[in-house]
Amino acid sequence: MQKTGYLVLEDGSVFEGMSFGAIRETPGEVVFNTGMVGYPEGFTDPSYCGQILTMTYPLIGNYGVPAQSFQNNIPLHFESSRVWIAGLIVSSYIENSSHYQSVLSLSNYLAENDIPALSGIDTRSLTKTLRTSGVAKGVITFKTTHLKNPPNRRIFFKDINKENLVSYVSTKEIKIYGNGKYKILFIDCGCKSNQLRILLKQNATVIQVPWNYNLLSDQKGVKFDGVFISNGPGDPKMIRETIQTVSEVLKRNIPTFGICLGNQILALSSGADTYKLKYGHRGQNQPVRDQKTGKCFITTQNHGFAVDTKSLQQGWESWFTNLNDGTNEGIRHTSKPFFSCQFHPESMPGPTDTEWLFEYFIEQIKKYKKI
Repeated sequence: MQKTGYLVLEDGSVFEGMSFGAIRETPGEVVFNTGMVGYPEGFTDPSYCGQILTMTYPLIGNYGVPAQSFQNNIPLHFESSRVWIAGLIVSSYIENSSHYQSVLSLSNYLAENDIPALSGIDTRSLTKTLRTSGVAKGVITFKTTHLKNPPNRRIFFKDINKENLVSYVSTKEIKIYGNGKYKILFIDCGCKSNQLRILLKQNATVIQVPWNYNLLSDQKGVKFDGVFISNGPGDPKMIRETIQTVSEVLKRNIPTFGICLGNQILALSSGADTYKLKYGHRGQNQPVRDQKTGKCFITTQNHGFAVDTKSLQQGWESWFTNLNDGTNEGIRHTSKPFFSCQFHPESMPGPTDTEWLFEYFIEQIKKYKKI
């Protein structure tokens, strides 16, 4: 049974819609995604932890949701084993899905995962608001008592940037995947599954460790050839233990590759700074340019923070730049095997134009470790 629900922003804006998910109140940071496809992969991306996601593409749900299955103990059709968005906002929800992999509707999937969702929202107006004022604290609610004008409104808005969100989404134990030639210490800050899949294709043994894994206190002495820092949610400055670990990695000249949050962690570990973007980059249509070759790529992105290139220390340089707003999309060291990108070369969903970065990582390991 459908029920009228409301998205209430901290500035007093109210957007009315109809429920097609769980009927419960939830706070979150309201953001928007400009992608046209890939909602099963997107909703299970841990980088969305704590966020109410607005889809700018008007038709959502028309190809349903696939079954959860695993290959090499890694989710096959999703980017993690659960839904991470706090809530969902769409213009039009399509109930009658059609796809050969679909086993249930998006509505049932969200309800089963206790995720509230509203359709019939003017997502164009909402997106314009977010682009003008920046991402906003918001609440999905079904209580009309919360619609009173401030300061009489009895509603709780949550600032997710004051929390260590990575501690919620990271693995809690060490896991090992594959038995390849190249041993990769995989620092999981909320990784997408396709990063694991691609590394396994590169003849790697992946040793997935928690975000706060301490190299110095590990008495077992895990051996590895390179370090990978995954994507993840929230403000990178909140995960001091990871920054400290990566700083130690850099001192040891170990080949290191970071993606998204990993780009920001690598920058902070090297002495640079990061800052919060006004409304971030989320979607599968973000153009970036390689600063060295001039070559352009269309990329998948999902982030709300960026590296301040003016703060890069000696020996470091900007590698990729976003062609829409000129913000940083990757850094690298000029003489050592350290590099990262702000976009998602593993796609899922989106273009695979930059998947070559995983091969580049292995080449750096072979070069510097002489394997």
